[in-house]
Amino acid sequence: MSIRGKKVVAVLPAYNAAATLEKTVSEISRDVVDEIVLVDDRSRDNTAEIARRLGLHTIVHERNLGYGGNQKTCYREALRLGADIVIMIHPDYQYDPRLAPHMAGLIADDICDFVLGNRIRTRREALSGGMPIWKYFFNRVLSMLENLWTGQNLGEWHSGLRAYSRKVLETIPWEDNSDDFVFDQQFLHQAAFLRFRMGDVPAPARYFAEASSINFFRSTVYGLSTLGVMFWVLLARLGIWTHPLFRPKA
Repeated sequence: MSIRGKKVVAVLPAYNAAATLEKTVSEISRDVVDEIVLVDDRSRDNTAEIARRLGLHTIVHERNLGYGGNQKTCYREALRLGADIVIMIHPDYQYDPRLAPHMAGLIADDICDFVLGNRIRTRREALSGGMPIWKYFFNRVLSMLENLWTGQNLGEWHSGLRAYSRKVLETIPWEDNSDDFVFDQQFLHQAAFLRFRMGDVPAPARYFAEASSINFFRSTVYGLSTLGVMFWVLLARLGIWTHPLFRPKA
């Protein structure tokens, strides 16, 4: 069933998600989500086999393309399938799939163009959900800085639970973004710069052994790359130079 006449496609960028995939899919509401696409980024386990058994629309990369590269395949396929709303859900069960109807509803009702899950409702809740204290600290500092930088008021800028309208995906040149983790930050700043309506919904923090998480070194590279994206935004706002990533598609 569609929501408000809108076709909703959930995309699952997967890498070694065999242990958590079935539980994740079981909590995705099929009353709202019309189709589920899983893109396997050359996993070393049987993620793709489980996805096919669950009846998911499954694509397997011939080689590992990275987190951003995986999302690019997800969004291309969702648009090809005629999605009006696309929801990205990590198949490692780190984000709550039950939020999909609420996120889709905000877009279907034309309240938001882009919706995120916000895991930082309170400090106690985030830390009790297993978020490492150093990740919490850097998440808070960067999120506050990014809100100030863009004029937004998002509870969190570093969530992997996201929903987009088709218009967002057809306007932002995400195909040219990084294939690494900074893809997410590029996308957020592109949306803010191009004045899409952004909002969030509260989401529980879930950190556990099977959930994917980048280490301190990769997190540091990600944080520095985020500051680089913000520098591009500054140049564009000052009228000095607009990076091609911040120019809408033709």
